[in-house]
Amino acid sequence: MTDTTKLRTRTATPADAAAIAAIYNEGIADRIATFETEPRSATDIAGWFTGQHLVLVAETGETGPVAFAASFPYSRRLCYHGIVEFSVYVRRNYRGRGAGRAALAALIEAATARGMHKLTSRVFPENAASRALLKGFGFEEIGIHRRHGQLRPLARLRYRRAIAR
Repeated sequence: MTDTTKLRTRTATPADAAAIAAIYNEGIADRIATFETEPRSATDIAGWFTGQHLVLVAETGETGPVAFAASFPYSRRLCYHGIVEFSVYVRRNYRGRGAGRAALAALIEAATARGMHKLTSRVFPENAASRALLKGFGFEEIGIHRRHGQLRPLARLRYRRAIAR
């Protein structure tokens, strides 16, 4: 694993949209983290910077963003306020080196500071790295979505973690 002290985390800005899109597009191409099939542009990602989403990046001084964690409203219904769904994506050549862990830690901290009380995510069963990451942060596997998504009839595991009491 890389020396994570060389990674810095920060809130992403619209200037990071191209780097985030490139990282996300690697995840789409690799077919282990999302049912999405269409690459995203920097313009698509720029739409995340509305104040409704938390978007954090992990970066090195030399490379810029190498991972990101982003949250999205779980539901528009008021009764679910404070619950967000999140994703973490890491640039291929930084996977397994602590970048995803740094980005997720920053997201948890930012969500807590913003008053969120629960984070949820869905992960393919075969995505061992993401499952281990979530387990390491105390996320609980709570169920399986079977035949979830139209690309392939695979399951997605659901995770949750309360972050405030």
